Amino acid sequence: MVKFDVKTVNNLLGIDDAFKAPSRLMEILSEREEREKLFRNFLKIDTNLEYDWFHEYFETEQAERKSKKQDFTPNTIAKLANAIACEPGQTDYYEMAAGTGGMMIARWVYNVKEDPAFEHKRKDSMANDILTSSIFTYDPQAYWYHLEELSDRAIPFLLFNAAIRGINAVVIQCDSLSRKAKRAFYVKSDNYDFLAFSDILEIPKTDDFAKFLNVEWDLDGGDFRWRR
Repeated sequence: MVKFDVKTVNNLLGIDDAFKAPSRLMEILSEREEREKLFRNFLKIDTNLEYDWFHEYFETEQAERKSKKQDFTPNTIAKLANAIACEPGQTDYYEMAAGTGGMMIARWVYNVKEDPAFEHKRKDSMANDILTSSIFTYDPQAYWYHLEELSDRAIPFLLFNAAIRGINAVVIQCDSLSRKAKRAFYVKSDNYDFLAFSDILEIPKTDDFAKFLNVEWDLDGGDFRWRR
């Protein structure tokens, strides 16, 4: 059963047409109080964060399959790819064409459960096994996600999926080949609590940030005014 069907998502966003979802979601994400209220409303329906809630919704209503050949990685394939690609102790994650975040979520699940950043796991006793398990050791600030996506429709859902999971990330709306970027965001984890939400900050279009992110700013793109 799909918990977040078109009707449910539209009701949560307060819209009457799915076409309005990306712009409405972006508006909500730009205001911290409204953003966290929306997160809590979604969590009332489902607390399982191990999959992309928007997968079916986006593919049905938002994906530009004909014009841009958009399609999305099934959750099982995302898990398999991450299991193959993960290296011991790896804390950085880079993804081009991130879509709404299905692959990112699979890596986040792995990090939360395995906590590769923590190097002092002990299994010499049941007590130490429990006390050094990821539920006690996982620190969101120990991990970094670099995510790139070009689609205006996908970016709001990608930001949502990153922030509700409390991760640290940079999300760049850009062409990953030409490096031309419309805008970029810092998804910022403020504390050590993996149950907390992340803040979302828009990155200024300065020369220094362009150099740091290895992009060329498209000064005509991203005219939506980000609120705080």
